Amino acid sequence: MARIAGVDLPKKKIVAFGLTYIYGIGLHTAKQLVKEANIDPLKRIYELSDSDVASISQLLRTEKYIIEGDLRKKVAMDIKSLMDLGSYRGLRHRKGLPVRGQKTKTNARTRKGKKKTVGAAAK
Repeated sequence: MARIAGVDLPKKKIVAFGLTYIYGIGLHTAKQLVKEANIDPLKRIYELSDSDVASISQLLRTEKYIIEGDLRKKVAMDIKSLMDLGSYRGLRHRKGLPVRGQKTKTNARTRKGKKKTVGAAAK
């Protein structure tokens, strides 16, 4: 099993699809990496040699790609800065509501959590 950037890649997947298991690498970026590393695009992960894995790792360590922990940290800091600024998006993050303009009257259960029924108080 190949381990790149602290992630175990699935053995039987094609290299480009296997690389998408790394946080911050989508299919387009994965295909670019395979092309830059001069690896056969139809090769499977278990067919990669140690030199192939090393070349992919070397490419990922360049400043061009931000992946895994660094990217998670950057996203968290961006959200925190929005909340500190008090922008609309920051307030929505703070309240745990949808940020991108979705309606919340009937949906948004993922962000709002389990439904809490509010009944009429007894007299």
